[in-house]
Amino acid sequence: MRHFGVQRVLNCYSYTGGFSIAALAGGAAEVTSVDSSGPALERASAHVALNGYDATRHTAVDADVNATLRRLIEQGRRFDAIVLDPPKFAATAAQAERAARAYKDINRLAFGLLEPGGLLFTFSCSGGVSADLFHKIVAGAGLDAGIDGQIHARTGAAPDHPMTVTFPEGEYLKGLVIVKQIA
Repeated sequence: MRHFGVQRVLNCYSYTGGFSIAALAGGAAEVTSVDSSGPALERASAHVALNGYDATRHTAVDADVNATLRRLIEQGRRFDAIVLDPPKFAATAAQAERAARAYKDINRLAFGLLEPGGLLFTFSCSGGVSADLFHKIVAGAGLDAGIDGQIHARTGAAPDHPMTVTFPEGEYLKGLVIVKQIA
């Protein structure tokens, strides 16, 4: 993250803080972890301490992510990097339409909180949402937010994650790293 000058990071659906620790390791000055699980956030804060980082650089927020994103926009907050790693929104293709609305909403809100040149790390673990559909959803969120972004990287499962030709839903891990274009 140092390469991009990332100082303020918002980690949404942070769970126990894996991305928060990575951001601190990358030199982030402040990381805000948001999750609706108090016990998971307690573990995230413990992980900050276990890894030797200054606890004042990490804030844990026990709240609904959507409501928090909206509140942060109202407050005029901005971040250099935002991580969106929600739980599965669609287990099957039949749930894809509902999931698409949820993914689009959180990505649209995140785009509004990003500094120009900021990084959006957005992920989906929904088997019912293909990588192509996920890309289209995020593109639609950018259009709705009135911004453009350059895809810096596409991510997926590690090589040790089993996928078979007869079970395409096994390729459910997908992500995009997007740089918000400077107007």
